[in-house]
Amino acid sequence: MKKSTRFFSLLTITFTGLLLAGCQNKAATKTATTRTLTDSMQHKVKVPTHPKRVIGSYLEDYLVSLDIQPVRQWSVKNGTSRQDYLAKYLKDVPLINYDLPYESIAKAKPDLVLVGTSSTVQGGKYAQYNKLAPTYVVKNGDTVNWRTQLKDVAKAVNKTAKAKQVLKDYDQQRAKARKTVQQKAPNQSAAVLWVTNNSAFIVNDHAASGALLYQELGLKEPTLVQSISKKATADWSPISLEKLTELDADYIFLVNSDKSAAMFKEPIWQNLKAVKNQKLFSYGPKTSWMYKGPIAYTEMTKSVLKDIQ
Repeated sequence: MKKSTRFFSLLTITFTGLLLAGCQNKAATKTATTRTLTDSMQHKVKVPTHPKRVIGSYLEDYLVSLDIQPVRQWSVKNGTSRQDYLAKYLKDVPLINYDLPYESIAKAKPDLVLVGTSSTVQGGKYAQYNKLAPTYVVKNGDTVNWRTQLKDVAKAVNKTAKAKQVLKDYDQQRAKARKTVQQKAPNQSAAVLWVTNNSAFIVNDHAASGALLYQELGLKEPTLVQSISKKATADWSPISLEKLTELDADYIFLVNSDKSAAMFKEPIWQNLKAVKNQKLFSYGPKTSWMYKGPIAYTEMTKSVLKDIQ
């Protein structure tokens, strides 16, 4: 009787120990499935360790570079505008409007929502989004460049090592490209113009293709671009045809969204130095010249190397 009691006591202790160990393992596993991060607006966000359904509107360049296909892609006006240069990566990805409608996010059933600008979540929107899925506001603002955003996106999706490799690969090809540009076009200046609805816009020197030309590739910045950039409140600033007379750029890269624009026939346009010297290179609105990120910058760099002889 004593042996039987002792046996059952040992069995009970062993079973209890296994049960507790199992519970601890389950707790550890559960803990490992999420991470708590602090976003750019100081929200404490419990994000999935390995997110499977990510929405990152206007952050798709970064996500694709990190080998993540988002479940929705940025668009404007029911898809009349999207990041067409990413089409081969996002072929079957449904659209979502740029202002991230609550109903559209709910329908997508994301497990992580990445927001690219703080203004998007103002007015109580953050709380609404965060009820649907963990919502992380990526670093943004005039002083935040694309490299910083890439690394912050990578932190949110647990791809920091991949981001380092992406930047390493990009910097290697950029260094070679910069050297080639300096050899082919020493001390040459360039500007990027966008023409749409017979109106011209010029990119500022610290955004999109402007940052690429002047900071990444080392092309000289025209005086007019410097002047406009100091007062710029957006990536692209409107510029009158008369003001264009001051643009003495050796090269002009034109994002042409209006091929029949009347301004192209004006004497002012025809007398621009780059136009007269046949150093104006035109690209359609579906190319990467309006955007930023490792994929956009790589494509633009290839275009610059092809155009500059």
